[in-house]
Amino acid sequence: MPHDDFPAGSVWLVGAGPGDPDLLTRKAARLIAMAEIVFHDALVGPGVLALIGPDVERVSVGKRSGRHSKDQGAIDALIVAAALAGKRVVRLKGGDPAIFGRTAEEVSACTAAGVAVHICPGITAASAAVASAGASLTLRGIARRLTLVTAHAQAGRQIDLDWDSLAAPDATLAIYMGRAAAASVAQELIAAGRGADTSVLVVVNASLPDERIIRGRLSALAFLVEAISATDPAILIVGEAVAANAAPPAAVQSPLRIQTVDRLFPEATGRNGEMELF
Repeated sequence: MPHDDFPAGSVWLVGAGPGDPDLLTRKAARLIAMAEIVFHDALVGPGVLALIGPDVERVSVGKRSGRHSKDQGAIDALIVAAALAGKRVVRLKGGDPAIFGRTAEEVSACTAAGVAVHICPGITAASAAVASAGASLTLRGIARRLTLVTAHAQAGRQIDLDWDSLAAPDATLAIYMGRAAAASVAQELIAAGRGADTSVLVVVNASLPDERIIRGRLSALAFLVEAISATDPAILIVGEAVAANAAPPAAVQSPLRIQTVDRLFPEATGRNGEMELF
């Protein structure tokens, strides 16, 4: 039975979460089931896409690093056109639509065309990443604040971030789209005063069956991401809250520890997929 919150000719921007369909909200699953057309990102997990009905039109409008199937203006136009044609439109976005999801542009386009548009939040990659690693984004007495940033920059431009603020020792820093800029991020943070031995967590394909979890130190961040394919989505988490033992900084072990779940360097991997590099 149709719900009053999704009439024909309206749009929902729906958070698909990090990829695991079990991490969808009940509302997101309901809206997907009601949709007549779904415009989805490239990073939406296959298990989530499988929830789209066989008779529902699906359109991939995904953007991956350096490869955009459609520009934002074209995506806006497609969404609006489908709604004006009387369809129930779901714009399915990886993670949470309001976190680096260009939601504002799509909301503005719908509003300008007189189309009703709403947002259904989702679990963002940073939350899924630390959950998989058995860690936390905040930690009493150690990490009093959390900052989400994107390290993606337009071609030919430097990453424009307030490094002095981001280097605060009592903060956790979650870096989206940061693989290509990992070396620069580490260099800038250390130059701004963040400790070179600050714990870092690199999570690839968070919440999916092929998820990888890599632990190390900030000074080795450029090396850690070398184990990641350029096509795999990854999030970088910097801060002592994600230390392997979640202990105060003075008690954190100094050896670089890498924990993997995808057979990285299998010949060197010990029990539970862990190894130490010195």
